[in-house]
Amino acid sequence: MQILITHGSMARTRVLHFRRWQLALGALVAAVVLMLTSGGVYHYFFLRAAREGWPVVSQLVRWVVREDLAQRERYMRENLDAMAQKVGEMQARLVTLQVMGERVSSLAGVKPQDLKPAAGSASAAASAPGRSSMTSGRGGPFRPVPGSTLDELSKSLAHIDEGVALSTDIFTLIESRLLESRLQALLVPSSRPVDGPVGSSFGFRYDPFNGRQALHTGLDFPAEPGTPVMAAAGGVVQAVEWHPEYGQLLSLDHGNGLVTRYAHVSRVFVAAGDLVRRQQKVAEVGNTGRSTGPHLHFEVLVQGVPQNPARFLAGPVATRVLN
Repeated sequence: MQILITHGSMARTRVLHFRRWQLALGALVAAVVLMLTSGGVYHYFFLRAAREGWPVVSQLVRWVVREDLAQRERYMRENLDAMAQKVGEMQARLVTLQVMGERVSSLAGVKPQDLKPAAGSASAAASAPGRSSMTSGRGGPFRPVPGSTLDELSKSLAHIDEGVALSTDIFTLIESRLLESRLQALLVPSSRPVDGPVGSSFGFRYDPFNGRQALHTGLDFPAEPGTPVMAAAGGVVQAVEWHPEYGQLLSLDHGNGLVTRYAHVSRVFVAAGDLVRRQQKVAEVGNTGRSTGPHLHFEVLVQGVPQNPARFLAGPVATRVLN
């Protein structure tokens, strides 16, 4: 392709030669420049006119983009409605969680006032004029109001976040109380030290040696020599000693003044100061001390006073008197 450039004052004509690839490249560059220019004009001129409300241009721009704006508005409204529905579902679940937390807390022995914030809005609302000191019952499903704004949804989400944090603290407190109760239960002698029936129960009986009536301060478990003796609860070995009446004697301290004794044993597998767990093998049945035959004499003492072990052991205790 050739382009001739002539001028009246020039003595000769200039000739420019262009190849096809040069023309294609020039057209591409011109198209890019045109697109950038039009985009810049649109963003600077038309959008600014629409924002600032120029008399004629703003109406023209709104008329051109009204369908796009309407579609965006519908999209935002649908998303806000969906978010409002989700917020409603979350609030309903939070109410259920709070009710369950209060119910479980009562089972765990947690006082309701321990679950509420000390400060605040609740007391102020209760003392407001026209309101009684008792909070009236409220409930029902959540129905989000159509047309909820993003600011309202943000406030609702913040409120839900506070509720979730409070519920988390409540369940943490409940877990702590339940764990404390479980630990206390582990220290109560509720497991049978020997698997078998009871020969002599707690209470008055005729002494097997002199035939006189006397108080029997424990439970006797007849068993073969060498039968394993298990700890009735977790605790610390208080003493392993020889006693003229109890024979080989093992004492376990379970805290709070609670002590168990295992008498007439033949062998002991722990030493003073050892930590033992529930149902750990601590000794073997024997016939040591003041005994007429192989058996385990089991005692429970609270503050040094003998108690009926049958009240501590889990499940019914089969009792029969051996002849």
